[in-house]
Amino acid sequence: MSDPNQKTRGARKERVGHVVSDKMDKTIVVRVDRRVRHPRYEKVLTLASRFYAHDEKDEAKMGDCVRIVETRPLSRLKRWRLVEVIRRGAERAAPSAEAPVAEPTPKPGDS
Repeated sequence: MSDPNQKTRGARKERVGHVVSDKMDKTIVVRVDRRVRHPRYEKVLTLASRFYAHDEKDEAKMGDCVRIVETRPLSRLKRWRLVEVIRRGAERAAPSAEAPVAEPTPKPGDS
């Protein structure tokens, strides 16, 4: 079963975040937020990191919640790969009807 000469792959890091850009071809930018407590002042801070991830099928769109996993370097910035789209973004979830156009309000003194 397990060959002693075979290398085992280490556990890969996984992150869950929101897509902030999908304008590149087969690439998405994912923002991952993490909350940490300041060591001295003990205020809870939200720190954000941006990861460039490979999206082979271009399935993730702006605002989607996605899971990414660490992989080998694919380009100068890409070291992550899209695993799944967890939840679709709000702007894609419900098809929006055309927004009614607001009519300009008349200025005082105009007739």
